[in-house]
Amino acid sequence: MLSALATLLVAGYLLPERLIIPVEGATTRDWNEQTFWYEPWGVSGVHKGIDIFAPAGQPVIAATGGVVVFSGTLGIGGNVVVVLGPKWRFHYYAHLKRRDVSFGRFVGRGARLGTVGNSGNAAGTPSHLHYSIATLIPYPWRITTETQGYLKMFFLDPDAKLRR
Repeated sequence: MLSALATLLVAGYLLPERLIIPVEGATTRDWNEQTFWYEPWGVSGVHKGIDIFAPAGQPVIAATGGVVVFSGTLGIGGNVVVVLGPKWRFHYYAHLKRRDVSFGRFVGRGARLGTVGNSGNAAGTPSHLHYSIATLIPYPWRITTETQGYLKMFFLDPDAKLRR
């Protein structure tokens, strides 16, 4: 059983991650590349993702394939979808106007997850998608002395990943 678990862990990590921008029609000009780990940032202190600005109702699509592990409402995120994708990474899509997927569903890269909005703590701001990537397997060498720098072992820079 332990070897089966180890095989599953390794197999998930070896899957290719080929990311696409998770807002239909968006380009790298639709977010500020310097907002990842920007502080001060509201109640979270540090911004652990990027905000991709687009008109309300613009389709939000899966940056990579995976399994929907959460589709619901969270306080500051508002309408949220979380997809567990390759390399055991969680792709967090927040502030959605509408969610179009449910828990347990497999989604392919480019599948529609919902629409851009400003739910949660983004109410009253221009419509955007907050997009974060967090790894289930920590990378301790990424820890820094910055504010909440210990969390950098879990959060990856979406800007760097999307520009590849």
